[in-house]
Amino acid sequence: MRLKGKNIRIPLNTISVSYNDQGPDESPVIIFIHGFPFNKSMWDGQMKELKENNRVIAYDVRGHGDSFDGGKEDFSIELFVSDLIELMDALKIDKAMLCGLSMGGYIALRAFEKYPGRFDSLVLSDTNCIADTPQAKEKRMKAIENINENGVEKYVEDMIKNLFAPASFETKLSAISSVSEMMKKNPADSLCNTLLALAARKETCSKLTEIKVPVLIIVGNEDKITPPAAARLMHEKIENSRLCILKNAAHLANIESPDEFNEQLKMFVNYHAKKTLSHSN
Repeated sequence: MRLKGKNIRIPLNTISVSYNDQGPDESPVIIFIHGFPFNKSMWDGQMKELKENNRVIAYDVRGHGDSFDGGKEDFSIELFVSDLIELMDALKIDKAMLCGLSMGGYIALRAFEKYPGRFDSLVLSDTNCIADTPQAKEKRMKAIENINENGVEKYVEDMIKNLFAPASFETKLSAISSVSEMMKKNPADSLCNTLLALAARKETCSKLTEIKVPVLIIVGNEDKITPPAAARLMHEKIENSRLCILKNAAHLANIESPDEFNEQLKMFVNYHAKKTLSHSN
């Protein structure tokens, strides 16, 4: 029997995963995957907008949020994908739309590569398909040193400056404060373990031409971490994908420009639902 609500716990892959599950039964399923180092609550605005006509699920990736016990295994994108598939199997979900931001996008792309039959559409927000460059890997190693030497709070203080557009530090202080608190709740060892996983991940660019399902790519026009150029690269490689660049947003487009993000997401979901319905008739 399906459990609806927030902060539901389920044992998966030797750990306990926390997830939210809302919306009507027997409706299209959308699974939201958060970025690093956030948690499932970053999708609250999108869940609220879509839960009337869709089954919406957001979960905490292992080591994040209320899935804080990361287990004894070394983290990897492949392990995160395994957790996702285990969650879908446990909830008896055969097929779903994936919506991933940043790290969530890395997980979504790898999941589609390994299990293309499980997903009928993708939303890729503020993410990219390339592997870390040597410079990017070095930055992650320095971040690990920073966390080990100065603690999580100092790391969050340094990182938050790159997540939002400059204007938001005057106009969106409440959102910035919420994201900051969200980040601080993650254990230091999980942050370091995830940074190693992100540094070691493989590229997915070479597989993008094989994606034939509907894809929406969203990016903030001021995103310095995964800039619009990265989004355009994916758009060019994925046939019939749609690219949307949001104004006045940086890396957390869904939080920084929620109205525009939600409008684009709902248009995509509704169009995809109508297309699927017409094909089934």
